[in-house]
Amino acid sequence: MKVTICTANQATMNTSEPVGQIGTAGPVAPTLVKKKELAKRLSVSPRTIDNWVAKRVIPYLQVTPRFYLFHFDEVLAAIRKQYQVEPVSRV
Repeated sequence: MKVTICTANQATMNTSEPVGQIGTAGPVAPTLVKKKELAKRLSVSPRTIDNWVAKRVIPYLQVTPRFYLFHFDEVLAAIRKQYQVEPVSRV
């Protein structure tokens, strides 16, 4: 199976940290959601998600040519960064 990972202008890095044992605070597995669930959580249409993927605004995991998974926290961070409004100081 071929998997393509695309992030919004970020380099990916593999880590070899050991998985935490039971009862210890180890790394938490990322929450992956499908396009429809992501659209529902962000209150946008699935077509908007398609547009953001095509423009590479949000990071995604392409499992097959028609099936994408999204890490919700990374998508939210990318959207905040992309559409951030800077405050203007008036003198």
